[in-house]
Amino acid sequence: MSQEVALGIINDAIITCLLVSMPLLLVGLVVGLAISVFQAVTQIHEMTLTFIPKILAMFITLIMLLPWLMGKFITFTTSIFNSIVTYSR
Repeated sequence: MSQEVALGIINDAIITCLLVSMPLLLVGLVVGLAISVFQAVTQIHEMTLTFIPKILAMFITLIMLLPWLMGKFITFTTSIFNSIVTYSR
């Protein structure tokens, strides 16, 4: 296996990690920002008000995007297995 192939595999792994994690992180960011604005406007500073909506929104997003996320994981894993077969000779 050459250095270019190894760097290509690492590049694909990093891109897959970013694509898989970005939707959940963005939902957490948007919900957290909305809750922070709501707390600043109403001056309600309850700790559970911060975490529970974020967790629920991220869980719902995970449930909705699970087929797409699994597709990305399966595509990446298939390409890794195919490269193992190709470069192990």
